[in-house]
Amino acid sequence: MTRTQKALRAALIGGASLVAMTGAAQAQTLTPEQQQARIEALEAQIEALSGQIADLKAATAASLKDVRAAQSQTTVSVANGKPTIASGDGAFSANIHAVMQLDATWYNQDSNLPANTVGRDLNSGTNFRRARLGVDGKAFKNFDYGILLDFGGSGTDGPGALQEIYLQYNYAPFKVKVGAFAPNLGLEDAASTNGSLFPERPAGAEAARGLAGADRRISLQAQAVGERWIVSGAVTGAKTGDGATFDEQLGYVGRVAFIPFKGYDWLTHVGVNASKIAQPAQIAAGGAYPITVEDRPELRTDGTRLVSSGAIDSSGARHYGFELAAQKKNFLIQGEYFDIALDRRNKPANVTDPKFYGWYVEGGWVLTGEQRKYNPANFAFDAPAIDNPFDPKKGQWGAWELAARYSVLDVNHHEYATVAADRVRGGVQEIATVGLNWFPNSVTKFSLDYLDVDVDRRDASGAQIGQSYKAVNLRSQYAF
Repeated sequence: MTRTQKALRAALIGGASLVAMTGAAQAQTLTPEQQQARIEALEAQIEALSGQIADLKAATAASLKDVRAAQSQTTVSVANGKPTIASGDGAFSANIHAVMQLDATWYNQDSNLPANTVGRDLNSGTNFRRARLGVDGKAFKNFDYGILLDFGGSGTDGPGALQEIYLQYNYAPFKVKVGAFAPNLGLEDAASTNGSLFPERPAGAEAARGLAGADRRISLQAQAVGERWIVSGAVTGAKTGDGATFDEQLGYVGRVAFIPFKGYDWLTHVGVNASKIAQPAQIAAGGAYPITVEDRPELRTDGTRLVSSGAIDSSGARHYGFELAAQKKNFLIQGEYFDIALDRRNKPANVTDPKFYGWYVEGGWVLTGEQRKYNPANFAFDAPAIDNPFDPKKGQWGAWELAARYSVLDVNHHEYATVAADRVRGGVQEIATVGLNWFPNSVTKFSLDYLDVDVDRRDASGAQIGQSYKAVNLRSQYAF
């Protein structure tokens, strides 16, 4: 019997006792027959009260049974387009996750480029940049998991590959994650590609994350997150899908970021990140340990890399990165700088260790007034909330955003050195981009971008093999 039932029963019995005591006082003036009749009436009242208590107990037990049944019942829902199956107590869940990103690109190049020009005839056409399907969710309340396959690619659509698979244990403020995923390595790196300002990350960010981080990286990561800070570190190895080696790569990545100043509708972000390849992958029995620093020109419809250091036999590599961002209402500006260095293996006299760098600055202005979301789980910016989802009948047109970026990636090192072995003529790539993003609703996005690309690169003989060109890209996206 519950505490409420006991209290109610006591009140009823107390009332009956009070009635009995009152009756007893009055009984002194009654005849024996009248006293007997009154006693029988009181007994009947007590019996009725006992029956009411029994009914109340049965009803309460039935209600508790219904509540427990509801708590254990599995629920199926679709929130923001994402199908979810969850247990009633919230201990288990499974979310179906899908992404479609279709790019249509036109490259405007000179028609008389020399035959040795890198990317002399880039592919104007279409490409499914990402075509992903997977499931993520929760297990036993404190565990998160995710499995994701990707059928998209760079330049050509893929046959399907394991993009991500992980298990994460949560014990606030700590998280420990193991599997294949992109470890937290910078402001642009941590941001979701579904809500980013541009179709691709800046070239400098891609080159830096490609050393010991990037997608599909097999990793063990520990992370602590506070209200205004994040500290993350990971031990990393090879990527899923890498070819066989004699010994796999061993690396480390880390990031610290915080919000020094914050107001109702504004904030500033500062951070540092770093990675180190302690042991490059050994790809030959004799001991070849190549490391390459490179990236594509911030589009993937054509997969050609216009700047590349080439494979450099190395004993290790590292990068340092610096992050800075500021947001005020519907305005955002952010930038990062990356310093990259390789340690040559068995370098001859007068040959130095190559150093490269990259940086970018980009900004966005949401014309319809919404503010880009700052994700407290990874300290990066996400797509804006949609105040007025697209509905012409109601005069609602979603969220519209203007964006601009300038990026530089320099993978030259002593390109004019007198010692040929000391030269790295990977090239300098500069890209200016302007774009218009339209978010009709929380799962759909269209973006139109114009890129002005300039590549200065020379071959071993000193001849120019770079080029300048323009590109226009239209991306159609559906993601949940």
